[in-house]
Amino acid sequence: MLLNEKQLSLVDKQIKRLIKSDSFYGKKYRELGITECKNQDDFDKIPFSCKDDLRFAYPLGIQAVDDSEIVRIHSSSGTTGRPVIIPYTKKDVDDWATMFARCYETAGVTKEDRVQITPGYGLWTAGIGFQAGCEKLGAMAVPMGPGNTDKQLTMMMDLKSTVLCATSSYALLLSEEITRRGIRDQIFLKKGVIGSERWSEKMRNTIKKNLGIKLYDIYGLTEIYGPGIGISCDAENGMHYWDDYVYIEIIDPETGKRVPDGEPGEIVITTLVKEGAPLLRFRTHDLSRIIPGECSCGSKFPRLDIIQGRSDDMFKIHGVNMFPSQIEGILGMVDGVGSEYRIILARDVDTHKDVLHITAEAEGRVDFGKTAQTIAKLAKSKLGVTPHVAIAPVGTLARSEKKTRRVEDQRDQ
Repeated sequence: MLLNEKQLSLVDKQIKRLIKSDSFYGKKYRELGITECKNQDDFDKIPFSCKDDLRFAYPLGIQAVDDSEIVRIHSSSGTTGRPVIIPYTKKDVDDWATMFARCYETAGVTKEDRVQITPGYGLWTAGIGFQAGCEKLGAMAVPMGPGNTDKQLTMMMDLKSTVLCATSSYALLLSEEITRRGIRDQIFLKKGVIGSERWSEKMRNTIKKNLGIKLYDIYGLTEIYGPGIGISCDAENGMHYWDDYVYIEIIDPETGKRVPDGEPGEIVITTLVKEGAPLLRFRTHDLSRIIPGECSCGSKFPRLDIIQGRSDDMFKIHGVNMFPSQIEGILGMVDGVGSEYRIILARDVDTHKDVLHITAEAEGRVDFGKTAQTIAKLAKSKLGVTPHVAIAPVGTLARSEKKTRRVEDQRDQ
């Protein structure tokens, strides 16, 4: 999808704002002689930006306005390397709330709803983003934050919350706990707005079944405002994103070349009006595709397909490149296997060969030994690698209130 005239004009303004500043990107663009963006060719000459840039510019090197204009900072939830700090102006905060309110509206949330917000508050963008959008819409916010499941469920029942906002991991935990306690008839939830991590179809179906609600995928990342720059609709065919605030292109993660609409690749985002820390051509590492054509829901906003994973999630075993989503796909083919799993990459000290360990959960009605054999055979057939498979009862693997870490590489230990 190429830039339209309005978007080109906004990118041009962003470049001019940046080169007037003493920010990291202002200096970089001046050194490269980038002074304007009048057409697609100009845009294509802009180098990609990335998380390493933001870490290098720590703490506020990417800030493009005076300190007096900054009203808030947020930081990414990543746990490796230097943190990434993103400064926001008042307009940035207002724009983000407007986009988030659009997300709620797209999901059919109204002023009559009571929205229980379970993602974390503080430096993480999630909780406060969900709340600001809710207040912008005019619905009742129930700002619980993560954890304390007993209190979550008490408030959910007593306040008759109708919308659940959560990571998929915590939505699963809550749905299982509601089922275990037999309190489904005391829950008034109608919708779930779920984000922050990729989730399998099996997990989606489990949450739907346990709670009896309609689920919506919300998209975003701290570097680009936070969650709320896109959401799925009732047509359940991709996520609409707000192209008056962000421009999205899809590239081949290996070559960096833009791919045609409909083809998969890595999402690259340009902020069109962000003031505090504008980012041009930011590589997200999220894998998806732009869905061509208009949506049957009637919205004119373009669509991204559901996130399929991350290019930096890839791991290599016996020379074979693979992604967690491929393991999810195999588990989804096996009767009785649940949505939760863990992958451990290890090295056999005797043979010095890499070993792939998979632990999955299964219902008690199936034979665990035969189920493990089935998974191992499917993995060998489809991935060319035979894993060591362990099966545990449903509910055995630890649940998370935030994002679940499903891959652990122990080969360097």
